[in-house]
Amino acid sequence: MNLWTARMVMHSFSRQAHILAKHRIRVQPSQHAAPVFDLQRSCHGKLYDMVKTRSLLARTKSKAQKYPNQNVCVHRYIEEEEAEYDTDVKGSPPSQSPPPPHLQDKFQEYKSQAADPKSQFTGGYAKHMSTAKDVLKSSEYDRHSATGPLMDCNKHQQRNRDPCEQFKKMRLENEQGKYPPGGAGAAGGPGGGGGAGGGKDCEEANKSLKFKCLMGALAALVAGGLIAWFLTSTKKDEKSGGAAGGGAGVIENTPEGRKRAQLAGLLTSPDSSEKLPKHVPYLIIGGGTAAFSAFRSIKSNDAKAKVLIISNENRKPYMRPPLSKELWYTPNANEDPIKDYRFKQWTGSERSLFFEPDEFFVDPEKLEDSVNGGIAVAQGFSVKKVDAQSRTVTLNDGYKITYNECLIATGCAPKNLPMFRDAAPNVREKVMVYRTPDDFDRLRRYATEKRTITIVGNGFIGSELACSLAHYSKENGGGKVYQIFQEGGNMSKVLPNYLSRWTMAKMKNQGVCVIPNASIKSATRDEESLKLELNNGMTLLSDIVVICVGCSPNTNLASPSKLEVDRSLGGFVVNAELEARRNLYVAGDASCFYDPLLGRRRVEHHDHSVVSGKLAGENMTGAKKPYVHQSMFWSDLGPEIGYEGIGLADSSLPTVGIFALPSATEGRSSTDNLTENRDADDGSKHTIIVDEKSQTDAVTCDDDANEEQPNYGRGVIFYLKNEKIVGVLLWNLFNRVGLARTIINQNKKYDDLNEVAKLFEIHS
Repeated sequence: MNLWTARMVMHSFSRQAHILAKHRIRVQPSQHAAPVFDLQRSCHGKLYDMVKTRSLLARTKSKAQKYPNQNVCVHRYIEEEEAEYDTDVKGSPPSQSPPPPHLQDKFQEYKSQAADPKSQFTGGYAKHMSTAKDVLKSSEYDRHSATGPLMDCNKHQQRNRDPCEQFKKMRLENEQGKYPPGGAGAAGGPGGGGGAGGGKDCEEANKSLKFKCLMGALAALVAGGLIAWFLTSTKKDEKSGGAAGGGAGVIENTPEGRKRAQLAGLLTSPDSSEKLPKHVPYLIIGGGTAAFSAFRSIKSNDAKAKVLIISNENRKPYMRPPLSKELWYTPNANEDPIKDYRFKQWTGSERSLFFEPDEFFVDPEKLEDSVNGGIAVAQGFSVKKVDAQSRTVTLNDGYKITYNECLIATGCAPKNLPMFRDAAPNVREKVMVYRTPDDFDRLRRYATEKRTITIVGNGFIGSELACSLAHYSKENGGGKVYQIFQEGGNMSKVLPNYLSRWTMAKMKNQGVCVIPNASIKSATRDEESLKLELNNGMTLLSDIVVICVGCSPNTNLASPSKLEVDRSLGGFVVNAELEARRNLYVAGDASCFYDPLLGRRRVEHHDHSVVSGKLAGENMTGAKKPYVHQSMFWSDLGPEIGYEGIGLADSSLPTVGIFALPSATEGRSSTDNLTENRDADDGSKHTIIVDEKSQTDAVTCDDDANEEQPNYGRGVIFYLKNEKIVGVLLWNLFNRVGLARTIINQNKKYDDLNEVAKLFEIHS
């Protein structure tokens, strides 16, 4: 070794010692450094490379510890290190020293291969071997790709470096036969031993990094979208007063959207039962007419009463009769749903379907703190049990509320036919019952779209709705309206047979195609319509079928609460004061009460709900009054038919009907048109007084039918039991219910009912 070489080696060692002393980093022996055999480099050169490699590794680790957050792509050397490296390596001449003894055999093998002109090493191994910098860089990358530090992808891209570029180049050259087996792998570091093994490891690592970067970008995109949605929802909630309960994540966060969701039963008010008071002086289960009437009565006797109504509906208390009558005759804006259900009363004035506006009620969360009391409505909640002994009510979610006085006013639910209840889903979606404003909105949409509507049932709701739809269809150029029932005429359970058939004829003249003595045998879906097969051989295509076959009382609380239900009439059994248990009352359609004159009864009329709710409220404040009221009912079937009734208006009882027929000359009612009493033509126990020349039974669906029909004008029908008047029906007579109630309460026999009829002034 000459002096110049020794001088340069000492200079290099001194420089490395200075670097190590300056950084004060203990260099550990590298476990990944691969041996590099250079035909023109001595052992001292390899020692220098090892020291330099360890130095660069130590610096890289130091930088990684100093900047731990740069963990995306592989960190390369900083510019100072590269410049320093270039100066050291390029400035040192190749060593002429022979290899160490333990490498002599390998050295001779490579030397012989290099001497062969046909060998893949022609021109010398060093000619094709990468520079020390490239070898170290590739080795350093392979080392760091497994355990080393990472840095920002953007910085790496700005340097315009592909960390696997060197391995790709070496792999390509290896495929062209330029390196011996395992050569490229040795140059590649720990991936060696298998040709281009280091290159494969690097490519796999690079693919893994790219996959991780892609997944990270997708996760960031999804997270950003969720955050943006959350911030937007929060802003909307702040503007509109906040969301109103569970499920708000899929509900439009606007007042209108939440109102729709609440009416659809997706929200409760308040949003959690935990916000309801744990104790209230007066608790009412149910949010109908009886419940609201009871509150008014409680408030009139206890000015600062605090009343909580728990309703499974999502509306404030409203009245139901206009839904099948007046609401169809009052023009409403073409909005869906209608914001304010207003209708015109018989007096000509307008009012809302709701008893009171929303501002009238107290927020349930503020009821306990209300100084002057008030009424709060918890909407969308259901009660599963009432413990009368401990005076505790349990909601469906297990929340418990204690009370001083409690009223059950759960009303009744509309019935459905088994054939539709058990039908296929595509059939059920074309079938509905009718009881709520939501049902009105849905049916009005069908009528506005000129669809064919079929009503099943001939009772109050079915007959009133058929007439109302026929009128609405005429006004709006709508579709056909059918009414199907098994009886022989409309309102057959209330009206005598002759009057029921006459009413059916009038309804046909109004545009309703009435099909009596028929029932639906089968229903199948035919594209957009239902195909109804009747037992009389007829087939109907209808867009919607409305089931109006009565309702059954809501008595689900009876069994868990250990309350009695009447087996024949249904409803909670109560005493004369409407008590089912001490401090537990029942009013409205769900009550089965005892009438001193008519025996045990259950009534489904608006007037009964109003009066029984009022009496229950009074008794809850300590009145203890018996219920002796004879409730009334009314119905309107088009412009020509309207009636009011009271007592037991049951067509199965014997009746006597007295009518004032119009005069042929004056066009007004006159006693001269009355004839002798006679039995009805159907052989029943109904006695009528009519003009003989006007009798006919013919009815048809033809709107233009001009067959002569009897005109019953105005009159009164008495229902008899044990020859006593137990019910009165006022036909096209109004404001005379008080007199009828007095006659029933007298509970006596009358020798001449003509004289009783004169009291009603049927001719005036």
